[in-house]
Amino acid sequence: MNYWLVKSEPSTYSWEQFLKDKKVTWDGVRNYAARNNLRSMKKGDQVFFYHSNEGLAIVGIAEVIKEHYQDPTTDDTNWLVVDLKPVKTLSRPVTLAELKADPTMADLQLVRLGRLSVSAVTAAEYKKIMKLAGE
Repeated sequence: MNYWLVKSEPSTYSWEQFLKDKKVTWDGVRNYAARNNLRSMKKGDQVFFYHSNEGLAIVGIAEVIKEHYQDPTTDDTNWLVVDLKPVKTLSRPVTLAELKADPTMADLQLVRLGRLSVSAVTAAEYKKIMKLAGE
């Protein structure tokens, strides 16, 4: 299993809305590195859900339920989507400030490549974030 992180502004699409929807097609990604991460996602992979701009925290865990396919919001075949379902709200959000303050998280893509909307998370980073969240 691999681990990932997706970002969304709560005013655009929040964790709470995701819980109500029960699944989402993660569309609209228009960055090649983020697209490549979507392409690498496999069914069953775990995905952190991060509130960007407002909140600046990892708030939940999702799961990939359908692997990449053509983004239905564009005719450009360069862009892909995956389908996600919510798994769990974290007991405690893990803030970007906490992650930046922790030297063991210096290589986390969220910290290093802050503008990347879909990023990879290593198994060690995943475990550390879960510990910070009280899970």
